[in-house]
Formats: sequence, structure tokens, C-alpha cells
Amino acid sequence: MAARHPYDLDDPLAAALSPPPGESAAERDQRLRVEEEAKRISDEIDERLKQDRAAWKKQKNAFKLLLLGQSESGKSTTLKNFQLAFAPKAWRAERASWRAVIQLNLVRSINLILDALSQEMAKAPNPTSPVTSPFLRPTTAQSRAHDHAPSSSPPSVPALIAHTKSDPPGDTSDTAAQPPIQFTNTHALLKLRLIPLRRVEADLKQLLGAATDELAPDGSVSPAHAVDDANAAALYDPGRRRLAEFYVRSNNSWRETLRAAYQSRHGDAGASEQEHSAMELEGQSKLEDATGIIASCAEDMQSLWKDAVVREVLRRRKIRMEQAPGFFLDDIQRIATREYEPSDDDVVRARLRTLGVQEHRLVMERSVGVSSLASNDVSRDWMIYDVGGSRTSRAAWFPYFDDANAILFLAPISCFDELLQEDRRVNRLEDSFLLWKAIVQSKLLAKCIIVLFLNKYDLLEKKLRSGTPVKKYLPSFGDRENSASVLAQYLHQKFKDQHREYSPQPRRPFYGYVTTAIDTKATTSTLAAVRDGILRHNLRKAEFV
Repeated sequence: MAARHPYDLDDPLAAALSPPPGESAAERDQRLRVEEEAKRISDEIDERLKQDRAAWKKQKNAFKLLLLGQSESGKSTTLKNFQLAFAPKAWRAERASWRAVIQLNLVRSINLILDALSQEMAKAPNPTSPVTSPFLRPTTAQSRAHDHAPSSSPPSVPALIAHTKSDPPGDTSDTAAQPPIQFTNTHALLKLRLIPLRRVEADLKQLLGAATDELAPDGSVSPAHAVDDANAAALYDPGRRRLAEFYVRSNNSWRETLRAAYQSRHGDAGASEQEHSAMELEGQSKLEDATGIIASCAEDMQSLWKDAVVREVLRRRKIRMEQAPGFFLDDIQRIATREYEPSDDDVVRARLRTLGVQEHRLVMERSVGVSSLASNDVSRDWMIYDVGGSRTSRAAWFPYFDDANAILFLAPISCFDELLQEDRRVNRLEDSFLLWKAIVQSKLLAKCIIVLFLNKYDLLEKKLRSGTPVKKYLPSFGDRENSASVLAQYLHQKFKDQHREYSPQPRRPFYGYVTTAIDTKATTSTLAAVRDGILRHNLRKAEFV
């Protein structure tokens, strides 16, 4: 008599799933536990795939905005303004995580000044003289020739933007003729008392995550010239180099790290035990130590920044701290306290360079008065891509052109007298014109709405008030009035002309605005107009309006 089987012999799947013959009760329990665990893992994978498909579908239908422009044109600051204006609840949730970034900006500025001070004091014949006179004696011709040797590679003269050969902007002959600065024991004492800020800087960098490093834009920062320029971009002096800049590769990991550390610091009851791990406790300790040291050094930092001799050192080295991104030296008294909490303006002004393409999902909150044009989830759900602006990062732009709905192009107009860090033969304003032309004439972007922000108008006003002549670097400007408003209007027309000349589609609408991205109130109203204009344009294309 043939043996009976509990399954169909012709069904291989049934045979595979059937219990083995002669299985004991213990073996059966073990087998069922293994099968249950396998099913749980399979269900988790299925759920994750389902969520990924839903997220991909939603992202595919989201409104896509690209922020383009050269490095340090204000893209990240503009993104913060978008978040502040249209997603205030989400903005407030992450505002505290910027505290360490603002503290790092302040500490790095102080350490930069201390580096410059140390180098000048090392050259002084009597670096700690108690005499209060600002000068000692004239330098010798030999020392002047050594300290101010002319550059062997003069800057180029672009077709549109140039400087005069007879009076190069990097000329320091007037500085060379000045006698050395007289330092006092006070300066040596300030250097000594502010040494703990070196440790604070290192701790704050480490706290921002493992995916961080120092970035030298041209790869040739030398220790002797590391502090010769604190500006975001170089002035017309090819022989000078600037300090390497701190950056992060991931835009979210540092926020998550700091948010967990702050939750642990404030004893957040909603935080899980995992969030209070050893790493978070270490982060909490570093945050508290850094805040305490900064608070204890507040008076000395303020004394250093306000010291007339220190200001003279910065002036001679052409270090313009006020024009550098992440400038908080005028707010030492407010920031260098144990109770400091960042304001909206502080976060907008904070500087943290990001490399690569950063993706941000912005859901416009109805509580802040979403436009009547944003009547559906697509118009409320935006994907904003903040891309790297350095020349080595621009190749990463093109994959995002294919399905972009709009581009916000930022051109910093205060940089008409500055050179690119990546190529010190190219003027930054000229580079913006070349980038604008390439984007406008791209056939991939023929149906994409393009908005222009002529950014950093506030820095332009300060620069022109100091007497910098525009026509020296921009010959086509001619004998027009040397004022910010006139130059902004002139450049606005130039960009508009290129837009009309090179657009692949005739009568393409032009949207151009003069902006100061760190002015949150003015930028919010501008962004609201941009948002409504973009939505109206897309609805018109779809024949809804």
C-alpha cells in the first residue's frame, strides 16, 4: 500500500513548505519561530517598498525648484528664507540645531583674527612694548620688499569686466610705506586668554558630524598666507590665498546629531533611551563646555574685536570681517552667553558650506496664508535642490534640468571687484554672466521658468560707500553715478538683455529682483511674489487660468 502524503506530490511548493517527516514538537516550535521571523522581515521589506513607491510618486509630482549660482551667491540663505516664510513650524523645530553653527562662525572669526595678530606680532621688533603709540619706526626698504613682493602672475582683463593695468586693485604700495604696528602687553594677554577657543572650534566641528572637513577652494592654501583674506572671495590679488573653509557633505546628519544632543541637554521626556546613548551624552557635554567657554571669553573677544590696533592689522591685511559670511562679531555680547538661543535672523546669517546636491522637501503650511493659487498638493509640496556652485560641482546640475519646473538663479552683484577662488583669472561677476547665459540658452530648460536674484545688495552699498570705483572693474559702466542703485539697475538690464537674446523661446517671461537674502522681511515678500508668479505661470501653461 502506497504511503500517504499530506500534500500533492506534483506540487513542489507544497513539498517545500510541508513539515519534515518525523518532526518533534521542539523542532516544530523552532521551525515556526524561524518562519514567523522570516515573514516579519518580508512584511517589513514590503512595507518599506510601498512607502518608497509612495514617496517617489509624491516626489515625482512635487513642484521642483533648482537654486543655481556660483559658490557663495546666497543659495543656502535663500533656502532658509523659503523655510522661514512658508514652513514656519518646521523651521522652529530645527532652529535650535543652528546654535552650534553660529557659535562656530563666531569662534572661527576670533581665531582668524588671532592668527593674523600672531603673525604681525612675530614680525614686530618689540611685540609687547607697553608704549601706547600705534607705531614704532619706519620699516627698511629691504623688509618692505620682502613683505610686499609683487605677484608674478597679474590678473587677466576680461572682455566685459576688467581693471586698469596702471593701478591694480591688489596694489599694496601704500601699506608698504607704513611703519610697523606697535603692540602692547594687552595683545599678548588677549592671545593667551583666548587659547581655549581653539579647543572649542575643534569640538564644534566634531559635533557637526563625521562627514566634515576643511575645504581649500584652490587647493593651495599656504600657512604663511592662510589668514591674508577673510572674505568669501578673493580681491584682485592673485598672490593671496584665503583660509580653508569648513563644510559638511550631508545636510541632515549634523542636524539630527545636534537635535539629539539638545534633547538630551534639556531632558526631553519624549526622547527614547537610544537617543540618550553615549554619543548623545558626549555631544551634550561638548555643547555645554563650548557654551561655557564662549561665555567666559565674551569680554576678551569683545576687547579683541574693538581694539584699534587689531583693526589696523585687519585693515593692512585687507581682511574685511564684516563682508565675510557668518559674521557675528558685532553680536558677541548677545551670543556669548549660556542662555543664548538663535533668532530667525541669526540662522539666516549663519554660514555652513555644503558640498554636493542637497535635496529639501518644503510643504507650504496653510496656517501662513498659502496662496489661493496653491490649491492642490502639487502646488503646496515643493522639492528644492540646493546645488554646489563651485566649478567642480556644476557638472552635477544637468541631471536635475530634465524635470525642473523652475530655476532661481542667484548672482551676487557685490563681487564686481572679486576673483573666483577656483580660477583667479576670472572675475566673479563675469562668471555669473557666463553661467546665466548657459542656463538661459539651454534647450533642456526651454520650458522652465527662470527667476533672477541680483543678491547681496547690502554688501554692494557698503562697498561703494567706501569709495570703490565701479568703472575700474567694469569699463562698460562708464561715467554713470557710482551708487548701488544705479549699478543694480544697470546689471538688471544687462541680465535682461542676455535673457531676451539667448532664450530658445521668443517672448519668454523675465523675472528679476534685487535682493538682500539676509534681510528676512524684504526677502519674504519677494519670495511670495516669486512663488505666486511661478504658480500662475504653470497654471497658465496648463490652461487652468
